[in-house]
Amino acid sequence: MASWNLYFLLKLFLYFKGDLAPLWGANILFILILILPIERRWIRAVRLLVALAVAIPLLYYESFLPPFSHAIEQLGAIMKFDSSYMRELAERFIPVRLLWTGALAVVIYYLLNRWIRFTSLVLIAFISIPLWHVIDAKLSLRAGPAAPIVASAVAAGAGDGTLNVAGGNYEAVLKHFRETEAPRRVIFKPADPRADARFDIIMIHVCSLSWDDLRVAKGMNNPLLSHFDYLFTHFSGAVSYSGPAAIRLLRADCGQTSHKDIYKPDSPECHIFSVLHQEGYTPQIALNHDGLFDDFIGDVTRNIGVPGIKKMSLEGLPVAIKAFDGSPVRDDLAVLDRWWAARQKVKGPVALYYNTITLHDGDHMVGSDSKLSSVKSYPIRLTKLMSDVDKFISVVKSSGRKAVLVFVPEHGAALEGEPGQIAGLRDIPTPRIINLPVGVRLINFTGKRGPTQIISAPSSYLALAQLLANMVADSPFKPDSPPMVQYSTNLPHTAMVGENEGIITLPTPNGYAMRDAAGNWTVQNESR
Repeated sequence: MASWNLYFLLKLFLYFKGDLAPLWGANILFILILILPIERRWIRAVRLLVALAVAIPLLYYESFLPPFSHAIEQLGAIMKFDSSYMRELAERFIPVRLLWTGALAVVIYYLLNRWIRFTSLVLIAFISIPLWHVIDAKLSLRAGPAAPIVASAVAAGAGDGTLNVAGGNYEAVLKHFRETEAPRRVIFKPADPRADARFDIIMIHVCSLSWDDLRVAKGMNNPLLSHFDYLFTHFSGAVSYSGPAAIRLLRADCGQTSHKDIYKPDSPECHIFSVLHQEGYTPQIALNHDGLFDDFIGDVTRNIGVPGIKKMSLEGLPVAIKAFDGSPVRDDLAVLDRWWAARQKVKGPVALYYNTITLHDGDHMVGSDSKLSSVKSYPIRLTKLMSDVDKFISVVKSSGRKAVLVFVPEHGAALEGEPGQIAGLRDIPTPRIINLPVGVRLINFTGKRGPTQIISAPSSYLALAQLLANMVADSPFKPDSPPMVQYSTNLPHTAMVGENEGIITLPTPNGYAMRDAAGNWTVQNESR
């Protein structure tokens, strides 16, 4: 097979690295066709052309990359990326070090090829590996059934945030999860009408921040985290893209629906800002970007549930970052300060939806740090964003106005990357990408504060909506308010089920199970 050995050796390397799931039968047949002796040159030429036409699509199909059809669909969006981001992505897909390593491997192969029969070794490997899997499976069956395992995320159907994945029937687990989530609702009781009980709700929706990103960026000890009164440590964002994340947050009052269903009209009672509007709140929208990419602002205005709301103007505000598509991203504190100044003209409580893309992959800083890649500048941008939120809390506090600030990320940035996904790629909504640091701060609260209430149970938007509903109905700012812990008691639990278009993930004890666009399930174990 000559040079074809390199192709199959690459597959074996990627398989043992955890980045490939070879179709063993197809590869064995492919090898046998390639080693079949053919005398006529034109037939050999035809075989070579057919083999080349098969080899690349087969390798792509066996990888954990998103379906090729999805890549084609996203081509229009990708073409909107600016040139610096395109170069950065290219370097992540094919690092220079990998090119040098590959070149060295090719040289070593051709040197050893004189003495080692690589074709025989390749064929033996592709036959023995799947054979060993069959033998191992039969030995496991003889050993008897394994003890039931429950993933650390609630038993499907019990509403406690765990999924019983021990049997491996992931389709049934997913179906049960859907049936459990469908009827779930948060009902807002009438708000306390007393003036000293009313408060603003400031929802800060942060693009690209997960607990895993905080760890990688060394932000776990950021002061803002300790300033929250409530902190969710196992909060499922469910998705890994901005538009769906905004829709799910704005429909927080209802259980988790499928990806396709979030684009269908839903009951008004699901739209949290619509419900707050009925309770006397004035809903408002502000972003630190134009919101045009992938019609993000359209997703927000269609799902906020109150017609006619326009986003706040950003004209004249300082530009802090150049976005992945080349558009300007404004300074967070400057945007929030402008909104706060305008808010003073509104009578009664206000509910703000604020979205920031300061941490988005591909963003480049303006000024002395403009040469840094988006991955290297992420810790700097993270520190600045969290500092800006802390400063804004101080601004609100100094005014004396009561407010509940909700810090909720959309999804993670995938800073470190995972098997099958380079850093920044989020097609697979893995647990590390959808587990988000969600914090709630009561500003100008005069009661007994105490330590941060850690909410460690598997939770999602439903729990956040219930927490706010508890506060709206029984204000923590009134003189006779109950203890803070009471507001976070018995919040609804939700399993950490991730879903994008065509891809679904379920948590397992050692990683996650993934269903691809074709409906096939594979299990991915985490390396750590």
